[in-house]
Amino acid sequence: MANELSIDGFAISTNVIATIVTIAAEKVDGVAYVNGHNVATSLITMFTSKPTVAEDTVECEVTDGKLDVTLPIAVFFGYTFPEVAQGVREAVANAVTTQIGVPVGAVNIRIDELVFPKE
Repeated sequence: MANELSIDGFAISTNVIATIVTIAAEKVDGVAYVNGHNVATSLITMFTSKPTVAEDTVECEVTDGKLDVTLPIAVFFGYTFPEVAQGVREAVANAVTTQIGVPVGAVNIRIDELVFPKE
């Protein structure tokens, strides 16, 4: 992943995109965390004003003037994967369109982990 992407006449840091995508995805019911952004990084974010996102967590590229995003997520046990994935797609597309102002071509979800509740 490059350090910045050029789209629609401006350049934007991939870290900025990753932060927007991660925050949007983690608000969806059923998402435990975006991989690379777990409890440790959440605590750092909670006690500082700057979100901490692993640089290689969210992949993004520009295709035909649209932003394509791929992100790995961890899902809580008991949630239906297709429903969580659709919720993440909608949240990410809305956040990118609203905050960055560019069209989204695709939001690809990769479920890498299943998180079980403590018993």
